Amino acid sequence: MKMQATSHDLVIRGDIVLSDRILHDGWIAITGDTVVAVGTGEAPPARNCHDATGDYVIPGAVDGQTHATSYGGLPGIESTTRSACAGGITTLVDMPYDNPAPLNNLEKFNAKKEAIEQVSYCDIALYGTVLPGQGTADMRPLAEAGVVAFKISSFQSDPDRFPRLPASDMLEILREAKAINLPVGLHNEDQEIVEATIASLKARGLTTPEWHDPSRPIAAEIAATAAFLALGADTGAHVHIVHASCKAVLDLVAHYRDMGAQATAEVCCHYLHFEPAQDMQRLGARIKVSPPIRTHMRETMWNEFRKDRIAFISSDHSSWPLSRKLTDSIFDAGAGIPGLETLVPSFYTDLQGQVETPVRALVEYLCERPARFFGIWPRKGQIAPGADADIVILKKGPVRFDEAKTHDDLNWSPYHGETFAVSIAATYVRGTRVWDGDNITAKPGTGTYIPKML
Repeated sequence: MKMQATSHDLVIRGDIVLSDRILHDGWIAITGDTVVAVGTGEAPPARNCHDATGDYVIPGAVDGQTHATSYGGLPGIESTTRSACAGGITTLVDMPYDNPAPLNNLEKFNAKKEAIEQVSYCDIALYGTVLPGQGTADMRPLAEAGVVAFKISSFQSDPDRFPRLPASDMLEILREAKAINLPVGLHNEDQEIVEATIASLKARGLTTPEWHDPSRPIAAEIAATAAFLALGADTGAHVHIVHASCKAVLDLVAHYRDMGAQATAEVCCHYLHFEPAQDMQRLGARIKVSPPIRTHMRETMWNEFRKDRIAFISSDHSSWPLSRKLTDSIFDAGAGIPGLETLVPSFYTDLQGQVETPVRALVEYLCERPARFFGIWPRKGQIAPGADADIVILKKGPVRFDEAKTHDDLNWSPYHGETFAVSIAATYVRGTRVWDGDNITAKPGTGTYIPKML
């Protein structure tokens, strides 16, 4: 008697976007939390089928720069990851500058890992940090616990939660980072230049939103970036600029890389989307980020993108309520944008006309490259046998973005009212559907901590 073929848990049909091609009218077979087969033609038997014929099926996005706990503390992971799932993001790489305290030792790491396991809807990998004067003894234990990178800052926005490190500390951190083989990211602004410029503008009463860009001049980025890259070249460590806002920074990174240094830079999606000359009057502090979105820099940054000088694209999501933005002076407004539900659809839309195959570029820069960079590939960032079944259905067709319908408990966005070329019709995290296009369909704790792969 002929035996019946083993049934998979789930088959998803659609235009499957792989690392090297698109399988039109293809299928993915999933068993448990893992992709087990990919193909075309007749799909294997499965207990459940999601037919997304005509739409794109892509790997879950890996957002390489988020601040999940910047406002709500560790409990804020819940609402942040709801928003991520609604936006087609299945893995966050979360920054260490946390509320109430930075992640700089195993005690803080364990507390954050426990919170992830209890309340997260998607998977999360973690940055660590080192505080001024702390020394490097805690770096190796954090690396052994699986943190994917360290982040430090040359600019202090808060003495406890977001401190500045002196160059002497940076040097020691980079030496240890080289030994444990982890990248170190930098918030790259020079403290003295920014403080002096802001003081000068305040003295002249120039405190409206259009003065945010000139208050943090490109010179401040160049000075901090150049010093950090020089230390990286001396130590041999992998040094990374977490948000390059201008061509000059990318030029510096390319120069040091050409000299043999391990140097990279990422660009946040808002630097490729907004144009202050057009958008600042309308949006004001809603698009305040640091470093600033530079006036008349957008097309230049797209040219840099096409020249392959950008490591990957991230959101730099910050979970600040709108009340933090509505201040009399731009210098009192909080910096940051909630961006988890707009990253995938807005970047896909912005790619129209910039590249030949937008969906392939989307997958490369939002899935594959960040997963490789942070050492969580091949588990994350691709659709392939053996990979986690992190799957997103991109529904083709125009959709107007409504900030009131977001799932982050913030309900504001500078993207409000914009029309995107795609929407997120479904999100699966390791085979579990967490978003059905309208609602969150999973429970807190569906997500898990993702360590760097050995």
